[in-house]
Amino acid sequence: MKAMIIDDSRLARKELQVLLKQHSEIEIIDQAANAIEALEKIDQQSPELIFLDIEMPGKNGFELLEELTKAPKVIFTTAYDEYAIKSFEYNALDYLLKPIKPERLQKALEKLSQEVTNTTSEPEDAPKEMLTEHDQVFVKDGEQCWFVKLSDIRLFQIEGNNTRIFFENHQPLITRSLGYMEQRLDPRKFFRANRQHIINLQWIDKITPWFSGNLKVSLKAGEEIEISRRQANKFKELLSF
Repeated sequence: MKAMIIDDSRLARKELQVLLKQHSEIEIIDQAANAIEALEKIDQQSPELIFLDIEMPGKNGFELLEELTKAPKVIFTTAYDEYAIKSFEYNALDYLLKPIKPERLQKALEKLSQEVTNTTSEPEDAPKEMLTEHDQVFVKDGEQCWFVKLSDIRLFQIEGNNTRIFFENHQPLITRSLGYMEQRLDPRKFFRANRQHIINLQWIDKITPWFSGNLKVSLKAGEEIEISRRQANKFKELLSF
């Protein structure tokens, strides 16, 4: 797995790199000393995993994550235990305190391995810029932040120029249009039901014929979405053999 170390301490980066030499499954492709440098390198090299310090000059680790559209897997590395709870709001794989002990790093990488095992590989023919159901995205609404797997998002709903997303019991509003989301989502997994909604096909519980050739879809979490007559035929073709 391609990984990047992001830490303002050159010594900390070197120590972690030495520890990771014992784990051949991790390939360190680059390092960064601050958030600005890291953002550029992440955009250019698309690491699958980042080891991320929290306290850095300028933007901290959390602020860095807030600027990522597509988030890699994250293992926080820090000298401060006060951020432990907050780190899991960002859906981090693990939180390692410096100096990092080899056995703790081993456990973190075991979590990573399990996560990878539970995730189906992205289809080879999926466009590079397209987000698949297995990708995780960073979502921020006010003071609340989440890392969310797209497979867990059951519904996208337009609100003006923004989009409200539905996952678990959360409904944050993001500053992206529904049209933008449709371009980024895998059409084999996410369907534009009407002008207002995109639904995750894996969350469909029941389909009911509706008025004027429309369909009504009930999601497993209880939402009911109407599929327009124009989209109903596409929907039937998509779900048929």
